[in-house]
Amino acid sequence: MLSKKSAMLAALAAGALALSACGGGSDDAASGSGEDSGLNLVAEGSLTVCSDIPYPPFEFEENGEYTGFDMDLMKEIASGMDLELAVQDVGFDGLQSGAVLAAGQCDIGASAVTITEERKANLAFSDPYYDSLQSILVPEGSDIASIEDLAGKQVGVQQGTTGATYAAEKAPEAELVQFPSDAEMYAAIQAGNVDALLQDLPVNLGHTEEGAFTIAEELPTDEQYGFIMSKEGSEELVAAVNEQLTALRDSGRYQEIYDSYFAE
Repeated sequence: MLSKKSAMLAALAAGALALSACGGGSDDAASGSGEDSGLNLVAEGSLTVCSDIPYPPFEFEENGEYTGFDMDLMKEIASGMDLELAVQDVGFDGLQSGAVLAAGQCDIGASAVTITEERKANLAFSDPYYDSLQSILVPEGSDIASIEDLAGKQVGVQQGTTGATYAAEKAPEAELVQFPSDAEMYAAIQAGNVDALLQDLPVNLGHTEEGAFTIAEELPTDEQYGFIMSKEGSEELVAAVNEQLTALRDSGRYQEIYDSYFAE
């Protein structure tokens, strides 16, 4: 690898383009739309996705449109299913708990959601589409070099995430400060209100490009992301999404999207 950053990016395993209207909703398509297809969509002819935005590089707004790795995969999946794509910005806690799906607010959640046994109790997951690591972001010149150094420090985490759970388990002597999203977390470390952020590596890597911050430590956790759907009644939708993910990998389109976000 040519640089420390490229090495960190290469350690990430798989993922990546832009929200816009997709396809025209064909009645003849195998995956079709609405009741005729058995997908039980909240709006016929559309795949409605809920996501906690911003969370770059997975979902963020640019030039008035939603884009990012998750959003671009969703665009391709909806197009392959001959559906339009609609996006709703929701809080992560309600998303990962399954509340917004159970309420019929959307068909699918795409928001860097780690597959866990606990979440499987309330959610149906697609096949894994991304492997991730946790990490610790600190200001340049910080004396924090590893997770052991977080004892007695204020550490920003996002509520409801596996990063927050990991921090509570692995850094029990740290003072964890919960935030609703990465935007508030990053603002807090910029203002000096927390000493470090513990969250997904690609998100923290983005912050090293935005300001005088560095990755103190990568934390291997064997995490994989999946798209989430309702626990009950989503069998056909899960199968259709998995079919599209396989097609994207087989065609090379998945790798193109991944490279646009994660290759050097």
